Amino acid sequence: MFAPYLLGWLLVSLSLGLTLSLAAEGDRATHESDHAEDVITLPEVHVHGLPLNKDQQLGPVPKFTPWPAIPASLDGKPLDDWMKARVLVSKESKVDVVVLEPAKHRELTIAALAALKQWRFDPQMRGDEAVDGDLTVRIHFRTQ
Repeated sequence: MFAPYLLGWLLVSLSLGLTLSLAAEGDRATHESDHAEDVITLPEVHVHGLPLNKDQQLGPVPKFTPWPAIPASLDGKPLDDWMKARVLVSKESKVDVVVLEPAKHRELTIAALAALKQWRFDPQMRGDEAVDGDLTVRIHFRTQ
């Protein structure tokens, strides 16, 4: 009863083992010569866009970022609102906030502006020199 099953399994194992050993031998025999033909020398490549030097910062570095509180007039109400603002940071680390898209609720925009004006940053650096910088912030107010 088990003999045909055992014999079939033995034949499959032997043929698979033989095939794998021949494939491995064939791969070793041709790998070196095939690889030498695949080496391509590319011309010099130039990358355009953002500076890639590690001493270049993409923006000011936040040090203190308190989040806005939900105003008392909206406390306990379901909210799903957001606003977008640009934070301008001078090379002297002075912060100015510009509202790009206000929240639907005026109270949330006012609360977010109050919090963003408290944010503190190290200025953006270009090498060893402090420069003016900015970053865009999107604040999402959501309660359940």
